[in-house]
Order: sequence, then structure tokens, then C-alpha cells
Amino acid sequence: MSFDGQTALGRIQQAIADDFDEELELEMDQRLENMLADLEDNPEREQLDRRVYFKELFRLQGELVKLQDWVQDQKLKVVVIFEGRDSAGKGGAIKRITQRLNPRVCRVAALPAPNERERTQWYFQRYTAHLPAGGEIVLFDRSWYNRAGVERVMGFCTDEECEEFYRSVPEFERMLVRSGIILIKYWFSITDEEQEFRFNMRIHDPLKQWKLSPMDVESRRNWEAYTKAKEIMLERTHISEAPWWVVEAVDKKRARLNCINHLLTQIPYGPVEHPAVQLPDRIRHEDYNRAPVPAEMFVPDVYGDIKG
Repeated sequence: MSFDGQTALGRIQQAIADDFDEELELEMDQRLENMLADLEDNPEREQLDRRVYFKELFRLQGELVKLQDWVQDQKLKVVVIFEGRDSAGKGGAIKRITQRLNPRVCRVAALPAPNERERTQWYFQRYTAHLPAGGEIVLFDRSWYNRAGVERVMGFCTDEECEEFYRSVPEFERMLVRSGIILIKYWFSITDEEQEFRFNMRIHDPLKQWKLSPMDVESRRNWEAYTKAKEIMLERTHISEAPWWVVEAVDKKRARLNCINHLLTQIPYGPVEHPAVQLPDRIRHEDYNRAPVPAEMFVPDVYGDIKG
């Protein structure tokens, strides 16, 4: 893919701006309006888009905190599956969901490739160990659907194993739902051209090259095979107890907002009363003296003279 031409330049600039926005998200809270004022060099429409995006993101994250409280209070068990092509934006959506939540309540399961022992187990066994207890939310950044995708396309499983997966997974998921687990499944959808663009951005960005594995690169060659595998997967595992929801993800910001907004509609929740928190008076002793910290234990103040 060539980066020549005004259109490509504009897309690269937008991608860099998106990266900048992602860093801002990690730092911004009530300072949103002041920090966005620093973006005056961007077109007016883009400023408005950013303001709307961040305003809505913070609103939705506030609702996620309320949902978290409800899940804890009602001892609900929630599993959310995130699937999609490499670079489709699953990780970015997960990051925005978990950003303000308690990691003891909402955790991410991102399993590596199975080891030798795990390959001899019942296929679903290593995933069941990560299922939630009451009062927990687990977000699967890829899941047991690896068998229907990368394992099938790359030949890591046999046709018989794949067929057994398709026979088993509907019953497995129905069993989870019968046990009281709320199971929500998202597929993040991007175009061939958009994936190529995102891969090239990763190749040329030293901070993101780690995201591009040899398996990811190989997936570009097998785009059509992955498309066919996805279509079969959605057709055979879209069940009423645990339907698939497709997130249009070419626009990363809209995809995140749409996904979070939809997730909030899937679990009815209400306010949870919390006792008022009041700091107690600190206990003080007249004979207490704080021990000095040796100077050599301090981290060097490299930036002490920088003003701003």
C-alpha cells in the first residue's frame, strides 16, 4: 500500500490524531474542555467530533460504573466476547470499557496459544477457568471462537475437530446461559482496505509494531479464507440464547461508542445505594516522628527544572 497522495496523507494524519486522542483519553477527566482547546490547529468539524466523542465516552463510562455496581450488588455473572479480524479495534473497545472500572470486578481474559498440555484437554477447558463468579464481568479478547477462525484457516485443527466445535459450541453456550451467565458476543467488522491501512500504520509506527505478529501478517494473505470462516461461524453459532452482534468498526470512535451503548442495553440495571463515606479523624501521637528517607533511595528528579 502506498502512502503517496493527498488522500493517503490525510488518512495518515487522521490516524496519528486518533493515536493522540487515545493518549488524551487516559489523562482527561474534568479537564476535557481545557485540553481540547489545545487542538485549535485542527479543522472545526474535527474539534466538534472530538468534543462529542469524549463527552459521550465519559457519559457511557459513567453508566458502566453504575452497571458494575449493579453486577456486584446482584451477584450477576457476565461474559462479553470480542471477536473480529486482526486490527479490527477489539482491544481499543475493551480498553475504553475497563478504563474506569474496578479490575477486581471487570477483568480481561486474553489467552495465549494453547500449550502442549492444553492441546490434549477438552477444547473448552482452558476457557472455563476464566468464567466469572457472582459479581464479576469477564471480557474475552478473543475466545473459544479461535477454533472457528485462526485455527481453521491456518490448519491448526482438523476438519473433524472444527465440525465437533460447531456441534458443541451451541450446547456449551446454552449451558452457560442456563447456569446464570449473561453471554454477549460481538464481532468487530472492518473492510479489506481498512485492515491493510491499519497494518501499514503499525508497520511504520515503532510504538505499535509489537501489535503485528507473524500470524497477523499471514492473515492478510488469507483474507478471503477468513471471510468464509467468519460467515460459517456466524451462521452456525448465532443462537437465540447467545446471538452475535456485529459492530461496524471502520470508524474506531463510533465503534467504541456504539459497542458500549449496546452493551449497556443488554443488562437491565438500576441505582445501587452506597453508604456515605466520611473520613475519620487521623490518630496523632505526640511522640511520633517520621523517619527520614535516605537520599539515595529517591528516583532522580530529571524533570524538576522543566516549567509548564
